[in-house]
Amino acid sequence: MSDPALLDAAFIRELEALRRRLEIRARSGGTGEHTARRRGGSAEFQEHRAYVPGDDLRRIDWLAYARTGEPVLKLFRAEEDVVIRLLVDASASLDFGDPKKIDVARRIAAAIGYMGLAGSQRAQVLLAQGSGDGTAGGIRRTNSPRRGRAGLPGLLRDLAAAEATGSLDLAKAIDQSVQRSPRPGMLVVLSDFFDSGPVLAALSRARAAGHDLFLIQILTRSELEPDMDGDFALVDSETGQAVDLTVDAAAIDAYVLRVTGLIEELRAFAKRHGATYVRTTTDAPLEGVVRRFVARGLD
Repeated sequence: MSDPALLDAAFIRELEALRRRLEIRARSGGTGEHTARRRGGSAEFQEHRAYVPGDDLRRIDWLAYARTGEPVLKLFRAEEDVVIRLLVDASASLDFGDPKKIDVARRIAAAIGYMGLAGSQRAQVLLAQGSGDGTAGGIRRTNSPRRGRAGLPGLLRDLAAAEATGSLDLAKAIDQSVQRSPRPGMLVVLSDFFDSGPVLAALSRARAAGHDLFLIQILTRSELEPDMDGDFALVDSETGQAVDLTVDAAAIDAYVLRVTGLIEELRAFAKRHGATYVRTTTDAPLEGVVRRFVARGLD
């Protein structure tokens, strides 16, 4: 059974309708690229070619021979055992909003994991959390990939362990995800992307390693449309550093410009590298997010 806090019955019905459209693209260990649709060591039919003396007779397509009278061989493309890796930013900046950004990240990750597992693929949760010593953390918890529908309870337990805390080095967490991946697969990064580090450079390295990249940015409505005025003492949720700030129209405009710039950077990266970029707010219906994810949207 699924955790109703993450996947309720109505949401699962929506996911069942969408999961057959979920496609994983990852670079194979050989030359070129391919689309991996299912797990296991089976193969996907690619094309026919004419039989030549010395070919293995077991590879002749006898049905095609019966139709045409010409012997042809079936050529197959190997299908990789690809893993859906769900990198969840569980830093302190996600412990904000109503509902909180971390709760939305967990539900979206659960939805993606469900679709993969229901399609007999494998899914893995990578929790990127802040360290307890004040230094920027990376991946703090990872479990073995789950497989098939039977792996869903374990995947939901992995996600339930995500508690937003501490300061995170998101670029470091992305690099660690790639280092821990024996083969390329689908890498889904769920974060607000409020990180001053070289995140785009780390994402570029993940793409160069052959990973199929999905960026899901989760923000609150107030982060996109701030409604503040006056003097405030603001505390950085990750570092604990306090800043006295007078918020006026000019400060709001400068803030909005920076957030808009971050959004444009992520969108441009996704477009340039063939990645998917989906942005949502914590008060938006999750069904729309998942639909755009499956459709490989560019918000």
